Amino acid sequence: MPLTIIKRDEPWKWGALVIFLGALLFCLAVSAALLAGQGKDALHGLYVLWLGSFGNLWALEGALLKAIPLFLCSLGVAVAFRMQIWNIGAEGQFALGAIGATWMSLLFPDLPRLILLPLMFMMAFLLGGIWAFIPAFLKLKLRVNEIISTLMLNYIAILLLDFLVFGVWKDPASFGFPMTPEFTQGAIIPTIGDSRVHWGLLFCLIVGVGLWAFMRFTRLGFELQASGEGARVAKYAKIRYGMLVMFVMFLSGGLAGWAGCVETSAILNRLQPSLMVGYGYTAIVVAWLARLEPLNIAFASFLLAALRVGVENMQLELQIPAAFGVIMEGIILLTVLAGQFFLLYKLERKHSS
Repeated sequence: MPLTIIKRDEPWKWGALVIFLGALLFCLAVSAALLAGQGKDALHGLYVLWLGSFGNLWALEGALLKAIPLFLCSLGVAVAFRMQIWNIGAEGQFALGAIGATWMSLLFPDLPRLILLPLMFMMAFLLGGIWAFIPAFLKLKLRVNEIISTLMLNYIAILLLDFLVFGVWKDPASFGFPMTPEFTQGAIIPTIGDSRVHWGLLFCLIVGVGLWAFMRFTRLGFELQASGEGARVAKYAKIRYGMLVMFVMFLSGGLAGWAGCVETSAILNRLQPSLMVGYGYTAIVVAWLARLEPLNIAFASFLLAALRVGVENMQLELQIPAAFGVIMEGIILLTVLAGQFFLLYKLERKHSS
């Protein structure tokens, strides 16, 4: 019996959750097939994935550590996407935030932590915001597509980071390795108690709640969301669209810059190329999975961070390629995007007359 597409009277209430869970199951099924194709025990491989992601306290701490920068980058991406400004440059803005934080730590190494850390966060936000402001300016003044400009600026930012750690900021005592001198204690975000998790987790909570409140309860936040319907709608409502575009991109880049600051200060305690592991690109996946909502972003960030930790465990145990995790992320995103169709439409059997 043939099927016909029918528009729902209202969006499917539990559709987003069902689609997300379905995407996870589909991803696990494809992953099992890929493992079997490599001659691995698929069930054992999925068990190793689970054990590495959620199986013990060490795994959970690792997932939280990766979720912190991912959450901040994802917030930055989401705030721009809400206005239909496609910021694909969180990776570069993350790098500029790390550079800004390192600059302050090297310039004022003897300052106490209560002064030095705010300075590092301020410079990280400023440089990340400026890096995102450039494509916003190009979009408004020269009509340059922000997808292209933000993407291209990623490469410049990463090469700038390499230039610094291979050159003027290179530690003379690093035995030739590209890295800056280790930060002083005043430039390092401390851990919480005896755990590996640092106080950046609390910072994420404050930023997430603050952004949610800003979007929901302020006039500027309302204008930002209303402008997401398009420039014509904004101009009709007498909203200063150009100003909002520049503000949103600066805020978006600043949030990604904070992620770079936190990761450099709390995890590496110095600037080095291994900092760049793709958080800015994964943030795009997280933002779409979470449908741009801060609370959902927190959950999705933790889930994908746990997936990364689990895949690292699989690499050690099963010697699978590092690209396996990227494949899994891509499958989840594509499945969720395809499933969005069923939120507004449904399939019904077409009865012959």
